[in-house]
Amino acid sequence: MIDERELVIHPIVPDSVRHNAQVLSSIRSLTASLFGIAAGILGLESYPGFLFYLFGTLVVSALVWSVLAKGQPERFFESQLSGLWARDVFGGLSSFVLTWTLFYGLVRS
Repeated sequence: MIDERELVIHPIVPDSVRHNAQVLSSIRSLTASLFGIAAGILGLESYPGFLFYLFGTLVVSALVWSVLAKGQPERFFESQLSGLWARDVFGGLSSFVLTWTLFYGLVRS
């Protein structure tokens, strides 16, 4: 947790937090579509396809945590859990399913 002294030295700017959330949302939307393409080409069906998506989003969150946030997501997001790990997971699910079924149909027909 960030204490009061740390907030005085490095304040959290609402505009920056909003921008970071929009960038993370764009990353998740793009990767959800890419995971859907991969799942469709691999011919995954039912639960393995959804597990592929969940595993992929965890990998993307870990990469964002380690590369973009440099292991300190509390400096860039309001909450580490909701801001980094859980944000837009279900929002990207629709993009994933759409591209998954499209590419599954294209490859299997």
